[in-house]
Amino acid sequence: MGEKKYTVQDAGPRIEQFLNTVIRLAGFKLNYAVAAGETPHPDFENPDLLVRFSGPDVELLLANKAELLLALEQLTMEAIGMAPEEHSRLCFDANEHRVLRIEELRMSALAAAERVKKTHVPFHFSPMNSRERRILHLALRDQTEVRSESVGEGPIRQVVVVPSDMQTLPEPIRPPRPRPEGPPGRGPGGRGPGAPFRRDRRGGPPGRGRDRDRRRG
Repeated sequence: MGEKKYTVQDAGPRIEQFLNTVIRLAGFKLNYAVAAGETPHPDFENPDLLVRFSGPDVELLLANKAELLLALEQLTMEAIGMAPEEHSRLCFDANEHRVLRIEELRMSALAAAERVKKTHVPFHFSPMNSRERRILHLALRDQTEVRSESVGEGPIRQVVVVPSDMQTLPEPIRPPRPRPEGPPGRGPGGRGPGAPFRRDRRGGPPGRGRDRDRRRG
């Protein structure tokens, strides 16, 4: 990633101002510390800054695959004006989740590669943020029989592992929409008892070209 761009002295006060406001308004019982980045996996991640959380509500941050922790990380990046290509420079962590997640992504990438080698069928990962997609790409950068690409846009952008000779990338898999609650005595969405749930099959064009996440520092 090259020279450090964000320092505790420069970005720390802005991060603290935003987090203090969010924690106070949400009523979370959390403590945190902003420190210079650590590199337990330098091949995959080398952040400028690390924000480590502790306190009674840490488990809320880590629930559902650390959904709230990642959302708070993303919001903080936007609040301090980090460009998308710089998102790997800031990392949030709690209870060593970060180290475990990197290893999980690395092992998942290798398992997906083996599956694609055997079946020649593309493998889609769930939508992820740019930093986690980058870890998947880096884990597979030395593979010769398969390659990883990112497809889709915005919240459904996801990594797909395909055979190296596949020319046309598959479309992203869109997560199903949640069923709306209908009035009592009717089926989902108020369409009547037993009415089938119609999944929206409209989709955007597949992502094209090699994803640039793997080149981000």
